Amino acid sequence: MMMHLAEVLDKATVADFRAQLEAADWVDGRQTVGAQGARVKQNQQLDVRSPIAMALGQRVLSALAQHPLYFSAALPKRVVPPLFNRYEGGEQYGFHVDGSVRHEADGALLRTDLSCTLFLAEPNEYEGGELVVHDTYGQHEVKLPAGDLILYPSSSVHAVMPVTRGARVASFFWLQSMIRDDARRVQLFELDQTIQRLRTRIGDDAEVLHLTNLYHNLLRQWAEV
Repeated sequence: MMMHLAEVLDKATVADFRAQLEAADWVDGRQTVGAQGARVKQNQQLDVRSPIAMALGQRVLSALAQHPLYFSAALPKRVVPPLFNRYEGGEQYGFHVDGSVRHEADGALLRTDLSCTLFLAEPNEYEGGELVVHDTYGQHEVKLPAGDLILYPSSSVHAVMPVTRGARVASFFWLQSMIRDDARRVQLFELDQTIQRLRTRIGDDAEVLHLTNLYHNLLRQWAEV
């Protein structure tokens, strides 16, 4: 499931992020990928140990935790600290697959179930730079307003198209969900959203309570915590 989360960051916050990122030191993005990715990756990133990257990353996660759809769609268990990248002057990231497991700084392993891209440049600031994701329903091109985020399965083959004008600036990261299987995660999301709509319309009557019980029993059965 691909999910568009609108207005994770408001425009004032995006402007503050951009001002700090403009003053930051960028490094070759190939330093953070394996051999396969390095052959097709051309971009710039903030060093993961950069104080700016760490501070802004925490602000991204704090804002995302307040978004009404995030928890329901992702059911997150662990999240990789957000990273930041920039594409300009023809830079791109050819079709690739994200690694299935990441080694974290504390030595823990994290399974990458979902990938996140938070756009920090407006679509009219740059040409190209579309995130292209392949899934069972075909190919999808994503280019969102600044402050919006796309959430998609990390199992998807994907790419960032060449940026031919301006600069594409974004934050990106991965998370491990409590629900490993994407199809089950979609079912739980749709059930939860149905419950929320019914509760708004008719309150907590017996049928809504029954569906809520069903949701939590399925989550209890499927969750890895």
